[in-house]
Amino acid sequence: MTRALETRLPRVRYMRFPFAMTRQGAETSERADHIREQIMQVIFTSAGERVFRPEFGFGARQHVFEPNSITLWEAVRSRLHGSLVEALAGEVDPKTLRVAVGAPAGSPEQLLVTITYVLAAIQKEETHEFRL
Repeated sequence: MTRALETRLPRVRYMRFPFAMTRQGAETSERADHIREQIMQVIFTSAGERVFRPEFGFGARQHVFEPNSITLWEAVRSRLHGSLVEALAGEVDPKTLRVAVGAPAGSPEQLLVTITYVLAAIQKEETHEFRL
């Protein structure tokens, strides 16, 4: 992130995901990293895991043994997009959230998820790839 953009965001620290402790206490993340960590939480949390938010999460584990096909990609893209719009409300401009799903070149057994969005506060585009 450039210096000019950093000054426009509040200097708030967020608890890091996955949670980790050091001698100084819980590790923390800055806002842009926190949003990436929120995306990871949505991807790897199964619906029903959270007591007070049973609808939260995409549940990547349930797709591990499904055939890697266009049908799976479209279902994953649709469900994940909906989960991310809800989880990232206020942080990300929902009109800019794009989810692409497919198999990486040379690795047909993997599921490649590419998520692109614009941070609402600073209008900066971010892209993250996850291999499942």
